[in-house]
Parts: sequence; C-alpha cells; structure tokens
Amino acid sequence: MTEPQAGESLYRKEPKIYPRQVSGRFARLRVIAIWVLLGLFYLLPWIQIGGKQSVLFDLPARKFYLFGLTFWPQDFVYLALLLIIAGLSLFFFTALAGRLWCGFACPQTVWTEVFIWIERLIEGDRAKRMKLDAAPWTTGKLLRKAAKQAVWILLAAWTGFTFVGFFTPVHELGRHVLTLTLGPWETFWTIFYGFATYGNAGFLREQVCKYMCPYARFQSAMFDKDTLIISYDSERGEPRGGRRKDVDPQEAGLGDCINCTLCVQVCPTGIDIRDGLQYECIACAACIDVCDQVMDKMEYPRGLIRYTTEHALKHRVGHVIRPRIIVYGLLLLALVAGTVWSMTTRVPLRADLIRDRNALYRE
Repeated sequence: MTEPQAGESLYRKEPKIYPRQVSGRFARLRVIAIWVLLGLFYLLPWIQIGGKQSVLFDLPARKFYLFGLTFWPQDFVYLALLLIIAGLSLFFFTALAGRLWCGFACPQTVWTEVFIWIERLIEGDRAKRMKLDAAPWTTGKLLRKAAKQAVWILLAAWTGFTFVGFFTPVHELGRHVLTLTLGPWETFWTIFYGFATYGNAGFLREQVCKYMCPYARFQSAMFDKDTLIISYDSERGEPRGGRRKDVDPQEAGLGDCINCTLCVQVCPTGIDIRDGLQYECIACAACIDVCDQVMDKMEYPRGLIRYTTEHALKHRVGHVIRPRIIVYGLLLLALVAGTVWSMTTRVPLRADLIRDRNALYRE
C-alpha cells in the first residue's frame, strides 16, 4: 500500500450519479408501482369511511381506525401479526426474485424516483444535468437550482404533513396549519419527516441503499442458486467490444455486448451489472430495459441482461418453484387468511357482568 502524498486525502468523495432515463416493460411497472403507492399514501388520510378517516392512528384516544374497523389497545396482537406477515413476505419475495421490494416498493426508491423526475423536469436530461453542474454559476443556473429546491421542499413538506395526518385527523391538522395553531408535536414530526424525505430522496439517494440500509447486507442469506436475480450473461456477451451493426460478432471474435455502457448509465446506484451480482444492486431492472433496446437495434436476441438464476446461467437444472418457496407461500397464505378472518369476525367490545353474591347492606 502506497503512502498518501502531501495534500492528498485518504477520503475520496462519492461522485454524484446521474441516472439516465429509460423506458421499457420494467420501467412501466415501476412507474405504476410508484403511482399506486404514492396515491395510497397521499390520498388515504382524506378518504372517509363511516364518518371516520379511512386510516387513523389516534394515539391520545387509544383508537385505531382502519378502513371502517376500530381497534383498541387490546387488539395489539394484530399489529404483531402484521409485522410477522411483512417479515415473511420479505423472505418469500427475496427467495423468489431477489430485491423486488427495493426496486419497486421501498419508500426510499419511490421518493427518490419522484425527486429525480422533478430534477429531470427542471434541469433536463442526464447530459444537461451533468453540464449544468459543471458550469460556473450564472443567473440561469441559479434560477434552475432554486426552482428545483423549491419544488423539492414543497413536496417534502406535503409528505411530512401527510405523515402526521395518519396520527392526527387530517382535516383538523389542516385547520391548525392554516390558522398557525399547530401543536409542538405535530410541528416537530411534520418538519422531521419532511426533512428526512428531502435529505434521503434529494441528496443521499443511492447512498442510503449502499451504506445505510441493513437489507443490502443480509440479503445474501435469503438467496440461493435458484433465486431469480438480474444477471449479465457473460458467456454470451464476452468478449465485449464496439462494432458496426453489419459486423458479424462471431467473425470478429466478439460477444453480443457492444460495451455501450448504457446499463451503467441507467443504474440508480452506479454499478456495472457486468461485474456480477453486487449488494448495491436494488433490482430495479433498468439495465434489462436499456440492454434489450440495444439488442433490438443491433438485431441480436434479447436477454443479454435478464432475470435468471445462477443454475440457469451455468446450464444446470434449477427450479424457481422449490420447497422453500412453497413453505413460505403456504405460511404466508395461512397467516393472511387467519388475520383477515380474525379481524372481520372479532367482537369489538365484550363486557362480562358478575353479580355480587350478597348485598352488604340496604337502606
């Protein structure tokens, strides 16, 4: 190991990642998931069912309203069941198809995609954003940056307000905001959650997935050689190299990969999927979409980068549906069915009256 030179720092600043916009079947699925999840988050507090907010956790009154049902502190067992279902679902989907949660449903991914969309709308595509950041400060650059920050802050503030609206009736919360009579706890959590959204989705982005999220560290414990993961077919793609469309890769001694690096440019965490499976990969499948487009232009078969298993890549017999998937699925189905049945058939309030054996006195 060489000694650092004078003035040289041991810390290398993390370079900013500018993910390229991509279209395709997985990109469409991701957009649908974002719309559905954000729609549920932002709209549920405003929906009334039976005169009550559809989802409200009224902590001071110790009442929890969930789609017309009222839960009390003695119903805490349902929270435990929901947490068990969530944990088992994570094991099931990870064993089946890797980090589906990270790529399509994780709040960090969802809000980061929205913040990047806002950035792209105001500052332009990948090349324009890189050029803008490298350019000296001018009035135009200042206006674009200020506009982006303003929209980010508004979205983060609305997110914090909505989050608090799940614990304080949202209409009442809105009146307090408009009349500047918001309580200290509501103010704190609105600012805290809004700031967390702004910081995580606007600035930290992929660093949350790479350095802060524990799931990236223990995901390999839930993988096996029959788990569907996003993989680069090195046997087909190597040796990589650029060429014209009319060049026969076999005659040129090349594989199907033309080394365009688009799979790296679209990756939100900035990795090269051609280096193999990496813990930074969040399975967003953007590299699959862009690689399929390149293969179409070159008139090569799709699937150079695809969802596959380690066994399939090595031409071995494997089974996606295997005993552990069946066991996880049956346990998950039983837990969900049992929880739903228990919640719909429960007695909201039960009172037992026991008559005293004898009156002590009578006037």
